Amino acid sequence: MRIKRGVNSQKRRRATLKQAKGYWGGRSKLYRVAKQAVMKSQKYAYIGRKLRKRNFRSLWITRISAACKLNDISYNRFMHGLKQADINLNRKILADIAVKDEKAFSEIVKVAKSAL
Repeated sequence: MRIKRGVNSQKRRRATLKQAKGYWGGRSKLYRVAKQAVMKSQKYAYIGRKLRKRNFRSLWITRISAACKLNDISYNRFMHGLKQADINLNRKILADIAVKDEKAFSEIVKVAKSAL
């Protein structure tokens, strides 16, 4: 008795076409084109996950820098002062404090300035 594998390949095709749902024209209807579109979209998604981390770090640095300027210190001197004062706050937390609690951020700046 021979084994037929048509069911598995149909399942695989159906899964790919389901992933391509919403794509324009043949990209959502034709298997070969849809497969290429899905592969490319997965590549972009992978790259996008890496870029998102970069973009957020850049945003945090911009926010910290803006808050530092209000407190008469440059970003790099502020970060150096924090390192000298042995304050281990990451940029995400510092940016959050800079946006939500300006008084607390100015206190951190004072500590950083005194450590320089």
